[in-house]
Amino acid sequence: MNRHDQAGSSQPTSAQHSDAKIKEVPIAHTLTLQAIRPVTHDTQELTFERPDGFEFRPGQATDFALDKDEWRDEKRPFTMASLPDADKLQFVIKSYPDHDGVTEQIGQMQPGAKVIIEEPWGAIEDRGPGTILAAGAGITPFIAILRARLADKGTLDGYRLIFSNSCEKDIILRDELTAMDGLETRFVLSDEEVEGLHHGKINGDLLDQLGIDAESTFYLCGPPEFEDDVASALKERGVDEDNIVREED
Repeated sequence: MNRHDQAGSSQPTSAQHSDAKIKEVPIAHTLTLQAIRPVTHDTQELTFERPDGFEFRPGQATDFALDKDEWRDEKRPFTMASLPDADKLQFVIKSYPDHDGVTEQIGQMQPGAKVIIEEPWGAIEDRGPGTILAAGAGITPFIAILRARLADKGTLDGYRLIFSNSCEKDIILRDELTAMDGLETRFVLSDEEVEGLHHGKINGDLLDQLGIDAESTFYLCGPPEFEDDVASALKERGVDEDNIVREED
């Protein structure tokens, strides 16, 4: 996603030459972890005090780094899961221990640890009722969107969630999602067969089986290959690009 505008002129002024030397420094906030709790075997909910002046829209993310030596430059995008008007700022983050990286470190954090976040960004937003197609940690942008819509309207009528994971134990916030009034949920498992849950992948065949309205809105988030494959399947079924809400490159 391009979040930096560029401007130029064939004959820049001296002032423009001077401005070009000044790099834009993103606004950063240092947060102290207040609480951490598991929501699955490899996913944690992290709670911080919300910093003054930090405003965001449900679905947006921030660049997030651990405030400790050798990790401050290792920024990763994580989505805010709390409501925009809440006093606390929460993230739901899946750890990947085999990557030996930032998420592994996050999974080991304790209250009192510090992180650095920057200003929010992101193209995923609530455009009204539609179908959410998410894989794994790709559910995170929609946590705040669904929570905010439910808090505002009292129901999620017209929203459908099709959520893919490897195994049943990987389903993030399953109890909360299934309890949301009006939200239709479909859980898909690629590596495990469980009674009552669909076994396989989110693909064209599944879309045909469940049925889609090509004129409605589709929300999409997951690994790049997943997003590209599902977006292609939707377009093959008559869905216009403008009706697919996903993060921009």
